[in-house]
Amino acid sequence: MPTTLTNEQQAAAISLIRGFAMDAPLKAKSGHQGTAMALAPLAHVLFSRVMRHDPANPHWPDRDRFVLSNGHASILQYSMLYLTGYGLELDDIEAFRQWDSLTPGHPEAELTVGIEVTTGPLGQGFANAVGMAIAERRLRTQFGDDVINHHTFVIAGDGCFEEGISHEAASLAGHQKLANLICVYDDNHITIDGNTSLAYSDNVGMRFEAYGWNVVHLGEMADDCDGLEAALVAARAVTDKPTLLILRSRIGAPSPDWTDKHEAHGNPFTAEQVSRTKAVMGIPDEPFWAPVGLVTAYRSLASERGAAEFEQWSKRKAASSIDEAVWDACWGATGIAGWESSLPTFEQGEKVPTRVAIEKAFNASLDRVPGLLAGAADLTGNTGTKLAGQEAQSFEHPGGRQMYYGIREHAMGSTMVGMARHGGILPAGGTFFVFLDYMRPSVRLASLSHAKVVFVWTHDSVGVGEDGPTHQPIEQLATLRAIPHLQVIRPADANETVAAWKAAVAHNGPTALVLSRQAVTVCTDGSAVEPGAAVIRQAERPQVVLVGTGSEVSLCVEAYEQLAAAGIQANVVSMPSWDRFAAQDASYQDDVLPAGLPVLSVEAGVTFGWERYADESIGIDRFGASAPGNVVMDKLGINVANVVAAATRLAQAKG
Repeated sequence: MPTTLTNEQQAAAISLIRGFAMDAPLKAKSGHQGTAMALAPLAHVLFSRVMRHDPANPHWPDRDRFVLSNGHASILQYSMLYLTGYGLELDDIEAFRQWDSLTPGHPEAELTVGIEVTTGPLGQGFANAVGMAIAERRLRTQFGDDVINHHTFVIAGDGCFEEGISHEAASLAGHQKLANLICVYDDNHITIDGNTSLAYSDNVGMRFEAYGWNVVHLGEMADDCDGLEAALVAARAVTDKPTLLILRSRIGAPSPDWTDKHEAHGNPFTAEQVSRTKAVMGIPDEPFWAPVGLVTAYRSLASERGAAEFEQWSKRKAASSIDEAVWDACWGATGIAGWESSLPTFEQGEKVPTRVAIEKAFNASLDRVPGLLAGAADLTGNTGTKLAGQEAQSFEHPGGRQMYYGIREHAMGSTMVGMARHGGILPAGGTFFVFLDYMRPSVRLASLSHAKVVFVWTHDSVGVGEDGPTHQPIEQLATLRAIPHLQVIRPADANETVAAWKAAVAHNGPTALVLSRQAVTVCTDGSAVEPGAAVIRQAERPQVVLVGTGSEVSLCVEAYEQLAAAGIQANVVSMPSWDRFAAQDASYQDDVLPAGLPVLSVEAGVTFGWERYADESIGIDRFGASAPGNVVMDKLGINVANVVAAATRLAQAKG
């Protein structure tokens, strides 16, 4: 097996990547070839000369991470996964952007081996990379640099840096002094509409210097493999700042028709234009040219380098004194066996805000859920994400488990996704529920990529009170329930909150915990969380079912008692999680919501969606108002009297 590639082989490999970049979009009649063509030498240098990775062990914990933030150039990454032997074959490259292929239009984690994060919306991947760097530093401190010591490399373009999330994430990375983060800025001056000068005149280098980054202007060296390698190796040696390498590339190069033109961005070349470009490159004019000898040599090199790195790491890990139970719990994003026994329980009748209950659950878990890293966007104490006795994660305290994201909800969401996709960390991050709007892209991508993130949203209804309708999230819960693969739990009380935390740790994907600001009466034992819904008050001969979530469950319990005194029998159902309830079999669902019994739902949010379960709904289908929280609740009909009246009406109508 070769230890190096000849200059001729390297040049041929770069031409192969550029050929794929043209052929795949041409066959699909869809895709972006220009950026992939321009960055073919960079990708070659990263994957064959610089990054530590092993195609035979793609989930090796100490591998370098690679993120293609400008994910529309996905064919670039697929070409490298093909060349280095991650499992993609020529048929997969030819199936680019087709149904059920391993090469979709944008890279998708959990679908294609070797893809670390799902990138598509510009800037998200860049922010994910910041999270990966934080995760690596925390784990390096926790387990030692003999076991964890790697870098995150990210390619980002003009579009990534125009999007607002890049400002938040870059600022956080600079503040954190993430020296293990290296970003190559593909400064090609082109967007779909045309030259970036149409709308963009930032001095990106000065901007990143102001954030505290090490900024290196590489100039026009996109085809200089030795120069690129030297720059990347030098960046890897920096110890106190993240690095931005500004690379002036020429989109579409070496096309004689579209180099440096915006038409090279999103429109596939014609067959004739592809042929002319291949003539310039000096390769055969055939689709998906991939000489067997070249591919074999490239894969052999990647395999040899990767196997050597992995073997050395395996020996170091075997010689280390790490606690294997802690190691396994971290990389499983779970707890050490029996961890649940440390969790608190609460007495019936206690009044506890669920945001307070989650903080108690987090702190009780610290020793037994070793991957937990919690924080908030400037609302740590307000959202229950304050960890007792823990140092702030920082350059000075790299082992800290307390994250302070600052007022950066957008970046918080995406960096947590990056931490989860890196592995070894179970990130939990909090903010007010209304600020979900700032985080929605990262929540969606967490769900799409099954990233195990715990999103903590508090101040969950008009009970927020005096802050008024700008801070009263009446529609947010309904929108979360519409996101596939997102576990959504709005616990009724402190006991359900603890159960919700257990469910989040057990769940293989993201969880949304929707919690109250105001104190809520403990009225359950928490058992409704596991099945998503359960009867918590059972009448002998029920005439109506009251189903509630969150703080409204205790209100339903009060109504149940008043109804009983008036001779009307009701069941009370706590339904903390629609998605968990939907996963139960029909017989269980029928036991909880029996056919023929009228159902009244009670929730301090929009009633949209409740028609699937309820005959009538008490909710809030308007924006809130500024007043004390209990007053707003009462004025908008979230009160016992309204529930009793509606339940009575339903029961009597049913006869």
